Amino acid sequence: MQFYNTFSKSKEVFEPVNPPNVTFYVCGPTIYDYFHIGNARSFIMADILRRYLEFKGYHVKYVMNLTDVDDRIIKKSIDEKKPSGEISNFYAEAFFEDIKSLKVKPATVYPKATQHIDDMIKLIQELEDKEIAYNVDGNVFYNVSKFNDYGKLSGKNLEELSAGARVEINEIKKNPLDFALWKKAKEGEPSWNSPWGKGRPGWHIECSAMSSKHLGDTIDIHAGGNDLIFPHHENEIAQSEGAHNHKFVKYWIHFGFLNINEEKMSKSLGNFLTAREILKKYTAESIRLFFAQTYYGGPLNFSFDLLKAAEKGSEKIFNLAAIIETEIKKDNNVGISPEFDIKYYYDEFEKVMDDDLNTPQAVAIIFDFIRNANKVIADYDNINVSFFHDLKKFLKDTAQSILGILDFEKLGLKESSGLDDKLIEILLSLRIKLKKEKNFFLADQIRDDLNKLGIVLKDTKEGTTYKIR
Repeated sequence: MQFYNTFSKSKEVFEPVNPPNVTFYVCGPTIYDYFHIGNARSFIMADILRRYLEFKGYHVKYVMNLTDVDDRIIKKSIDEKKPSGEISNFYAEAFFEDIKSLKVKPATVYPKATQHIDDMIKLIQELEDKEIAYNVDGNVFYNVSKFNDYGKLSGKNLEELSAGARVEINEIKKNPLDFALWKKAKEGEPSWNSPWGKGRPGWHIECSAMSSKHLGDTIDIHAGGNDLIFPHHENEIAQSEGAHNHKFVKYWIHFGFLNINEEKMSKSLGNFLTAREILKKYTAESIRLFFAQTYYGGPLNFSFDLLKAAEKGSEKIFNLAAIIETEIKKDNNVGISPEFDIKYYYDEFEKVMDDDLNTPQAVAIIFDFIRNANKVIADYDNINVSFFHDLKKFLKDTAQSILGILDFEKLGLKESSGLDDKLIEILLSLRIKLKKEKNFFLADQIRDDLNKLGIVLKDTKEGTTYKIR
C-alpha cells in the first residue's frame, strides 16, 4: 500500500511507526459556522482512508480537532452579541449532526482547543527555553529564522517568502514571517492565565499540542485540505520539530480544492454551499460517491449536474442491493450456483485502493461488478441463495464499509397492496406501450421516477416486476 506524500512529493510505501497501530490526525473545523462542501470533501476522503486502513487490518487511532477559540469565533460572538462559548458549542453540535448524516465514522477523540490550553502553554515554554520563541509584551512569537528547515513541506524558502509574502505588518515582530504562539488578551475576548500574562493561543500551536497529547510526538498520517499546507501545516512542523528535535509526521496527505461551476467557492461570489444544504436534497451515499469518483488529491468541480449523475449511479447500487435482499429472503437452497469470480473483484478493488487510494478506479470496479451481477441474475431464473450472500458480502465490504456509498439497512423491503398497486400497474402498462412505440425516453423517465419513490423495477423475459423499498 502506498500514498502520495506531500512532504517528499512522491508516492511512498506505507510503513507505520508501530504496526499494526496507526496514528492519524486530521485538521477539523473551526466551529463558527456550518461547514461547507469543500470541508465535506476532506472529511469524507479522510474517512475513506481511515476505513480502508481498518479493512487492511490496522488499528487506527483517529483524532480530529475542533478549533473553538479563534478570531472568526470572536468576531461572530461580537456581531451576534453572544458569548464565544455559546457560538462554538452551537456549531460543534451542528458539526457532529452533519458528519453523522454524511456517514463519517466518529473519531477516536475530538479534542477541543480550549480543553488543551495547558498543553499549549507547556509547548510554547519549551520553544521559549530553546530560544526559538520570544515574548514581546505578552505576545509570544515563533522565530522562523531559528528553524533551519522552515518551508520544507511547502517547498518555500525564507528569502522568497520574505520578498513576496502577504503578511500583516507588525513592528513588534523580529521578522514579518514570525507567527503568533500566544496572543495578549484584548478587552472582551476570551483569555487564560499564562507565564506571559492573560491571553489566548495562536491557531497553529493548537494542532501541535493536541496531536502530541493524543498521538505522541511522531505520528503516521496527518491529513487536511491543500489550503492548509502553508502556513498552517508548515508551522506545525516548525513548532513540533523545533520543540522535540525529531520527525513530526511520516506521511502528509492533502485533499484537493473544490470549485463550484469552475469558480472558487466563496461567500462574496454567492456560491458558498454548506454540507447541510446539500444533504437536504441528496443522500449521503450520493455525495460520497460524487467525491469518490475523483482522485482525492486533485481539484474537483462541483455542479448539481455532476451530483445528479452521482445520484443515478447510487440508484444502480441500491437497486442491486434491493434485489439481493429480496432473493436472500426467498432462501432458495436448491437453485443453481452460476460461475461468478468474486475473488477477482476483491483483488482488483484492493489493488487500486493500495495504489494511493484510487477511489475512482475502485468505484469503476464496483460498477463493473454490478453490471455483471445483474447480467447473471437476468440470465438465470433459479439461483441458489449462496450466490446472493456472496454478492452482498462484497458490496458490504467495499461499497458500504469502505466507501460508504451503500447502506443495506436503508433497504427495508415491504409489501404493497390496494390502490398503490393499481396505480403502479397502470404506469407499468403505460411504460410497456411507450416501449412498443419506441418512446424509450419517456419509458425510462417512468422507471427513474418510480425508482426515486423507492419502487424498483426489474425487466425480465416474462415481463416487468417491482418491489417497494
